Amino acid sequence: MYQVKTYNAIAPAGLAQFTNDYQLNESDQPDAYLIRSVDLHQEALPQSLKVIARAGAGVNNIPLGVATANGTAVFNTPGSNANAVKELVIGLLIVASRNLMAAANYSAQHTEADVSQRTEHDKTQFNGTELLGKTLAVIGLGHVGSLVANAALNLGMNVIGYDPYLSADAAWNIAKQVQRASSIEMAVKHADYVTVHVPKNEDTLNLLGAKEIAAMPENAQLFNYARGGIVDNTAVLAAIKTGHIAHYYTDFGEPQLANQAAVTVTPHIGGSTLEAEVNGATQAAQTIMTYLETGNVQYAINLPTLTVPFNAAYRFTVIHENVPNMVSQITQKLAAANLNIATMANAAKAGTAYTIIDVDDLDHAQSQQLIDALNQIPAVARVRLLIHH
Repeated sequence: MYQVKTYNAIAPAGLAQFTNDYQLNESDQPDAYLIRSVDLHQEALPQSLKVIARAGAGVNNIPLGVATANGTAVFNTPGSNANAVKELVIGLLIVASRNLMAAANYSAQHTEADVSQRTEHDKTQFNGTELLGKTLAVIGLGHVGSLVANAALNLGMNVIGYDPYLSADAAWNIAKQVQRASSIEMAVKHADYVTVHVPKNEDTLNLLGAKEIAAMPENAQLFNYARGGIVDNTAVLAAIKTGHIAHYYTDFGEPQLANQAAVTVTPHIGGSTLEAEVNGATQAAQTIMTYLETGNVQYAINLPTLTVPFNAAYRFTVIHENVPNMVSQITQKLAAANLNIATMANAAKAGTAYTIIDVDDLDHAQSQQLIDALNQIPAVARVRLLIHH
């Protein structure tokens, strides 16, 4: 029986994915965490914890180094809220182009008897523009960016994309009409609107700074519905002050953005839809079950992708440091136990490696001794033995 501990409110449809082999919130030594926004940085991860799955995209609330050292795989749910973010960005593009915020505020402040005549007289100050024929620069063409780019094309916009890390699989999801730029500066050079959709990491911190903003045309409008810190807010405010940026829309508030007439901050609602919560919880639950039952890894944050059909009777999985001679040390332990290897696979991601070894015959009396022997290898973080059912 596998034990799962949940944090936050997890959509019931996701929890319903778990089979009878799983118990929820019944043990202080869980095999898995299913979380959303809880901050785990101050938590002591139990040694029993084999996997953390976040029902969402960002993993800033998870101590990745601590998890890896504990032999705990960390997964997110890429794409689960992509449509929600896309729809919000497209909606805000329309809001921005038609000055809907200012127009609604005006109407709310003028409710006197002659409001109809007054608004008819004043409404020209809210004249907007149409998105048809305008240019949108999309920085990052992954799950969300590709959807935004395709939707903008359907609205008749010209779309220019920039993504130096675009995978072959992701490229298939992007309409051929999306133009590709070789740099951010080239992507934003003629853009009426700029939207950013990249993950937050060391390479993307302040990705759009003073230089990139200066490359945008006068009166461009900027959207950040990716992560806080990807856009340099100080540079944006400076550009707004000079009139270079007409308006900044973001899902990530900071004190310096408060009470700025040309800044609209939404309360981190990009992926907050009922559908996205169900998608994330469902995907996270399925990820937990796949990893615990087969050891296969796909789209993990701290482990390499490694999927091997589980056809043998038994499977050993080993999380270890990516250092020389590890595979031979592991196989030597199996050879000493007189085991023949049916299938073996190994992959690495940065400083962490992952090895899967399948065997057909195993003496149950010696299995724990073998696990202990593998765990004694200094660079090993976790060894698991899985039985094929």
